[in-house]
Amino acid sequence: MASGKVKWFDNKKGYGFILNDAGQDVFVHHTSINGNGFKTLNEGETVDYELVDSDKGPKALNVKRTPGSPQPRA
Repeated sequence: MASGKVKWFDNKKGYGFILNDAGQDVFVHHTSINGNGFKTLNEGETVDYELVDSDKGPKALNVKRTPGSPQPRA
């Protein structure tokens, strides 16, 4: 499992990017975020995820907020 910080996430479009530990942008779609209800991520929040390669570049799946990390307010 990889980890990184949310670079940005657009609630209207339903996607954003995570900056991984290597400084690489990783695409994240709202359908890949674990949890119930409205799925969103906050800029600067730390997440764990499965990293996969897609035809458009790195993509995050099974995204989870890192336990114990402070969660920035929206």
